[in-house]
Amino acid sequence: MIRSRSIAVAQTCPVKGDVLSNLDEHVQLARLAANEGAAVVLFPELSLTGYELADAANLAFSESDPRLGPLLDVAVSHGMVLVVGAPVRIGSSFHIGAFILFPNQTIELYTKHYLGAFPPSAICDSCDGIVPPAEATSFQPGDHDPLIHFGGNIAAVAICADIGRPAHAQRASNRNADTYLASMFVIPSDFEGVVSKLSHYAVQHRMMTAFANFGGPSGGLRSAGRSAIWSETGELLVQLETNGPGVAVVTETPEGRRTRAVAVVG
Repeated sequence: MIRSRSIAVAQTCPVKGDVLSNLDEHVQLARLAANEGAAVVLFPELSLTGYELADAANLAFSESDPRLGPLLDVAVSHGMVLVVGAPVRIGSSFHIGAFILFPNQTIELYTKHYLGAFPPSAICDSCDGIVPPAEATSFQPGDHDPLIHFGGNIAAVAICADIGRPAHAQRASNRNADTYLASMFVIPSDFEGVVSKLSHYAVQHRMMTAFANFGGPSGGLRSAGRSAIWSETGELLVQLETNGPGVAVVTETPEGRRTRAVAVVG
């Protein structure tokens, strides 16, 4: 039996270090997803700042950062959950975080468990970037791991390199998650491997699996785009294009399933 569930992935094109502009884009995409009936909207890794590791300390959010206000307003007004990415300062430590904004005005925080690094081949030829340092030079691994309860469903969050550890998805399944939300920054050369892992987890653990990626370069690196959602059987349900912002939504009811991909033009 198909449960009632509606989730969206939002593909963003962050402006380097411009949190206000990136917030505006998040609000636009969240409202677009709300118009399509989404109950949960997933954004990419570090979506509010871009993948700007060198500036992470200056851009870092606090656990109750007032800059989240416009997004919390959207969550409340549309009765939806937003999962947004940012560097986070907790005490004297920095983490790669995913803020979870609930319609009851509460905020929870997931922190990336496993840190990663990009190879020199990932550099973007057209954006004059340099390969960013390994994440461990700027951040510490975290252990915050809240679940998202929505409409009788349970979602677990992952951030990028977390999905490289099968135990992470297994833990989500052991906690009765039926939805796995992967907030990512995936470069073209890694895309097929990521798709293989996520579709495998969907089948192995019977979880609808969602993947949110950037729709353009960030931090001097190319992005593969193609944010997507898979069913519990590993079927690709909906996917965005390689470039540009947009939302992809899957809505399930006992009567059936609806999918929609909406690109933002201009």
